[in-house]
Amino acid sequence: ATMPLYGQRPENALKRAQEFLDVDKKEPALEVLYETIKNRRNRTWMKVHEEILELYLRLCIDLRRGPLAKEGLYQYKAICQQVALNSFENIVKFYLKESDDRAEEARKESEDTVRKMMVEIDDLDQLQTPESLLLSFVSGEGTQDRTDRVLLTPWVKSLWEAYRNVLDLLRNNSKLEKLYHDTAQDAFQFCLKYSRRTEFRKLCDNLRMHLQHVVKHQGSTNAINLNSPESLQMHVEARLMQLESAISMELWQEAFKTIEDIHWLLNYSKKPPKPAVVANYYSKQSKVYLMAGNRLYHACACHRLFVLSREQKKNLQQEELQSLATKTLLATLHVPIPQAKTDIEHYLDDDATQEKRRRLASLLGLQVPPTRQSLMEDLSKYGVIQFAAAEVQELYHWLEEEFNPLQLCHHVNKLFNFLRENEEYAVYVTPLEDVAIMRLIKQVAQVYESIELSRLVQMIPFATEFRLEKAIVHAGKNLNIQVRLTVAFL
Repeated sequence: ATMPLYGQRPENALKRAQEFLDVDKKEPALEVLYETIKNRRNRTWMKVHEEILELYLRLCIDLRRGPLAKEGLYQYKAICQQVALNSFENIVKFYLKESDDRAEEARKESEDTVRKMMVEIDDLDQLQTPESLLLSFVSGEGTQDRTDRVLLTPWVKSLWEAYRNVLDLLRNNSKLEKLYHDTAQDAFQFCLKYSRRTEFRKLCDNLRMHLQHVVKHQGSTNAINLNSPESLQMHVEARLMQLESAISMELWQEAFKTIEDIHWLLNYSKKPPKPAVVANYYSKQSKVYLMAGNRLYHACACHRLFVLSREQKKNLQQEELQSLATKTLLATLHVPIPQAKTDIEHYLDDDATQEKRRRLASLLGLQVPPTRQSLMEDLSKYGVIQFAAAEVQELYHWLEEEFNPLQLCHHVNKLFNFLRENEEYAVYVTPLEDVAIMRLIKQVAQVYESIELSRLVQMIPFATEFRLEKAIVHAGKNLNIQVRLTVAFL
């Protein structure tokens, strides 16, 4: 008969577990190690504890026992807390690496399985076997999807549990703060690598909850001090990577929540944040607003980035300055011409709309919501135009200063071709075309009492008749232009 498990010394427990493994009995081996780890008599840290934990975690991964792995790490943290925190960090890194390696092996195995199935196909004209055809109709999945679900998904789930367990264990501990943030950034990479959008949302919610826990327990023993510049910097950098990941995965709601998190962190600090961090924040914010179709606040974010870069960056290169100025000028020009409102209509703007504008403005450090007109004034105030590319300066001249309805759209169309050649500027072309059409309609309305639609189409080389009709109706409705369309029926 074996002696009671709770009475075993760590060395003996390790030896006993190895004996079980020699006869391929993983469950009893895991039980022996678990009893040893949680035994209160074994709370004095020894080097053998590290060997026990490595074997224990390897078995937890093999058997996919996430909760047991978390419990083992929790017990080991209590053993190491005072004397061997480095050992605990090493074990955490070991656990995550082992879990990641297993998921990667499963991914390769899944791909190899599908590749072998392709080799076994006799006739390439008959790729679908009756079995695979039937399965695709029933499940809607391809061969790779079904193989991944069987071979890969369990290990990806195991890796996700590993990240979640570790982050829960490391939260709000100043001694383990760097490891916490490194793990969070690795978890973002995991979500990107395996396209785990749902898990990314859960991860963001967990990190938000952890931050609330940190704020609530300020001043506690070993708690993270958010007034420390180093701690705050790590939090902000982790959120910036979270924002970048949200943008990459096109999760715009999550991206906006992260912007709010970063804004809160930057304002929490008693010391001003580093200019490089704020510049990164504005850059990513402008990208989110551009993808969300909020042209006004995208332009505003570009303005903030330009001003900050000019003021704070001592070694700002001419090429970088021109790129920033060009993008800021294009972003401002592509903001739609605002609709003309009466005083009563301004007064009747609902509170929710005004609150949203104020909220977005505050995220950019502004007291008052911006307008197209205020951004245009800032172009001159901060000297943006003079640093922009010559072609974009010319575009500004034609759209905002020149009055020449007969030549306007033909001239700006040549400049649009320049923008299309640059991937970064090409996204502005369609909105700028809309602005050019509106400018033309406003100018034509001042010169002509009536004009044939076919003549108007000839004046705008980049617009179809349908697009032009739509723009005319919009101008009549929103830009205080009196419009009457006469349709001749043949």
